[in-house]
Amino acid sequence: MREYLINLIAGYGLSSSAASLWADCALIFAVIVLSILTYYATRKIALRAVVKFIMNNVITWDDVLLERKVFQRLSYLVPAVVIYYCATLFPEQQELVQRLAVTYCILVGLFVFESLLSTADDLYGVLEVSKTRPIKGYIQIVKILIFVIGLVLVIANLIDKSPILLLSGLGAMTAVLLLLFKDSILGFVAGIQLATNDMVRIGDWIEMPKYGADGDVVDISLHTVKVENWDRTITAIPSYALVSDSFKNWRSMQDSGGRRIKRSIYIDTTSIFFCTKEMIERFKKIQLLTEYITGKQKEVVDYNAGHSVDISEPVNGRQITNIGTLRAYIKNYLQNHPKIHKGMTLMVRQLQPTENGLPLEIYAFTNDTNWVNYEAIQADIFDHILSILPSFGLRVFQVPSGHDMQTGFGLGSVERPGRQS
Repeated sequence: MREYLINLIAGYGLSSSAASLWADCALIFAVIVLSILTYYATRKIALRAVVKFIMNNVITWDDVLLERKVFQRLSYLVPAVVIYYCATLFPEQQELVQRLAVTYCILVGLFVFESLLSTADDLYGVLEVSKTRPIKGYIQIVKILIFVIGLVLVIANLIDKSPILLLSGLGAMTAVLLLLFKDSILGFVAGIQLATNDMVRIGDWIEMPKYGADGDVVDISLHTVKVENWDRTITAIPSYALVSDSFKNWRSMQDSGGRRIKRSIYIDTTSIFFCTKEMIERFKKIQLLTEYITGKQKEVVDYNAGHSVDISEPVNGRQITNIGTLRAYIKNYLQNHPKIHKGMTLMVRQLQPTENGLPLEIYAFTNDTNWVNYEAIQADIFDHILSILPSFGLRVFQVPSGHDMQTGFGLGSVERPGRQS
C-alpha cells in the first residue's frame, strides 16, 4: 500500500523523498480516521446494543457491570487494535508504533480489571455474609497488585526487556526507593484509598481536631490535603493521615438536606408537678395542645374509672403533669415548624436527671444545612421554648448568680424594665 502510494504520488512529478513524505502523511491520516470511525462505531452501535440488551433482560448482575463502566472501558481498546495492525504500513516505525499500542492496551486493561474487581465487590456486598465478612480490603490489595504488575509490564514493554529481568534488577533498589520516596509512596497509596472509598472530595467540610482542621477541602495532592478553616486559615494535612487517623466528613449531612439539632434544656425538678384543673382548661386554649389535652384527659379519666381509683388523692391513679404537657407542646411545635425536616427523626425526650436538673433534649433536623441559617433556626426555636416555660409552671435550672444571691439574702434587687416596685 505504501509503495503504491509513493509511486502514484511520484507520477505527479514529485521527488521520491517528497512522494514518500506525502504517502506517509496520507497513511497516517487514513489510520487516524479509521481509528476514530471504528471507535465511534463501537460506541454508537455495539455498545448501545449491549446496553439495550442489559437493560431489557431480567438478570441483575450485568447491570453492575454497566454501572462500573466495564463495557465502556473495553471500547477504548478498539482504536489501539486498529493502530497495532496498521503499523505494518510503516516498516521503519512498525516496532515503535506497535509497542506504544500494546502499552496503551495494558493501561486500558488495568482499568478494565479495576472495574471488574469493583463489580465483584458490589455483587458480594449484596449478600448477607458481607456484613460479617467484608472483602473490600482484599479487593483493594488485589487492585494495588494489579496496578503494580501493570506498571512493570508497561516499563518492560517500552524498554523491550523481560518483566522478570526488570523485577530482578529493581529488587536491589527497593530499600533505597522506599527510603527516598517514603512520603510519595504513602501519599500515592493513600490517594488510591481515598479515591476508591470516596472518603473526601474537594468542597467537603471535614473536621480533624488532631491537625486543627475544621473547614472546606480546597486541594487534594499527592502529599497533602489542604483545608480552609472557618477563620480563613489553611491547614495542610498529610494525605496518608486521612487514612491512618480518623476524621469527620459532613458531606452526607449536606447531601441529605437535614442538619441535626441535639440540645437540652435543664428543668428545675422542684418546678415539676401535677396540672390543676385551671391549668388543664387553659392548656386547651393553646392550639397546639387542644387535641393532646382532650385525648390525654379522656385517657386518664378512662384509666382511673376502669381501675376504681380514688381521685381525691392525686397520687392515686394517673394525672397530667406540666412537664409531660410541655414535651407534647414542643413536639407539636416542631412538627408544625416550617424549617424542621419532616422526613427525619423528631423527638423530645427526657435524659437521666443530674445535679443540674432534668435534661429535656430536643432532637430534630432542620431542612436548611447552611451553617448561618441553621444556627438562626436553632436559636429561634430555643428562644421560644425558654420563653414559654413559665406558662407551664416550669423553671430552667441555672447555677445561682450574684443577682440570685442578692435577692436571696435580701440585699436588694434589680428592677426589670416596665416593672414597678
